Amino acid sequence: MPVNPVILPVFLPHLGCREQCLFCNQKATAQEVPSPSSVREFIRDSLARLPFNRDGRQRQVGFYGGSFTAIDREDQIRYLSEVRPFLSSGMIDSIRISTRPDALGEEVLSLIRQYGVKTVEIGAQSMIDRVLSLSYRGHCAEDTITALIRLRQWGLEAGLHLMMGLPGDTLDHFLETIDRVIDLRPDFVRIHPTLVLRGAPLEALWRAGNYAPLSLDETVRWLKKGLLKLEKASIPVARIGLQPTRELEDHILAGPYHPALHQLVDSSIFFDMAVKRLEPYSGAREVTLFCHPQKISSVRGQGNGNILTLKEQFGLREVYVQGKEGLSRRSLFLRTEASFMVSVIHGHGGSGRGDDPVLPNPA
Repeated sequence: MPVNPVILPVFLPHLGCREQCLFCNQKATAQEVPSPSSVREFIRDSLARLPFNRDGRQRQVGFYGGSFTAIDREDQIRYLSEVRPFLSSGMIDSIRISTRPDALGEEVLSLIRQYGVKTVEIGAQSMIDRVLSLSYRGHCAEDTITALIRLRQWGLEAGLHLMMGLPGDTLDHFLETIDRVIDLRPDFVRIHPTLVLRGAPLEALWRAGNYAPLSLDETVRWLKKGLLKLEKASIPVARIGLQPTRELEDHILAGPYHPALHQLVDSSIFFDMAVKRLEPYSGAREVTLFCHPQKISSVRGQGNGNILTLKEQFGLREVYVQGKEGLSRRSLFLRTEASFMVSVIHGHGGSGRGDDPVLPNPA
């Protein structure tokens, strides 16, 4: 699994945006637009604060917040040129940008690759045209398909931003979007639920009772299904949910916001896995669950919620969780005090039929 790069983010709110998307109020998520001349100083200061690069992670400057390839060509060059000295010295490895799927023509792709852009994050949001239309996106799903094909032809990494719970969206639409994204094979995806932000056009619909955001429980349920599909297809999920900031939280009026949404989804997946494995051992009094060390908190659940629910549901006296190196991040081993044997659930919850391999005690 590739190591994620260190990203130095430069926010360019609304630059290049051709539409006023229904859900968008970038004042809630970004600051004033920095000038090109300020970018070099920002990079220099950011590099000075970074620790010694012991793990060899790539370092990227990311131009976020707008549609970079839709701004004037000369402005693109001004911003990109400020990064060039750091690329030449090797202090920065490459650049990433965010943009619209319909702003990636051949000419602009030639330009950005020439200036050191390696990664392009595309605001696809949905692969359902009706959802895109109701959200005033100004592009269609076919534009995303064309953009991915072009990026691949130019040898550039492609990431897709997806949203769920937009007007007109349903669970079936969201899962269809995930299936179509899997067919496109992007290098990674980001997913976040739709929030009602103060000042966004969506606020008026919500106040009029013409839009209801997803609940947090619905969001977790949708994301569980989508995340497992993406994991099965080996497509990395770079982030679930928006980056928590004070500015964002001050603008949220409604919607399934949670600062640790990815962990909520992860915990729910592990809970389902534990239930499937525990069902054949309904008489057990104590069990130990083994997982990857970095997944202990997800297995336990926030506030030990998974542990408490499992104890109540199965009449267990104790549920222990232990990390074990060498396990995959989506596997769970179970040991009961009766059998002292361990069953493994592979990948996405196992078969649930008791036909998973039985392994020796890993303790």
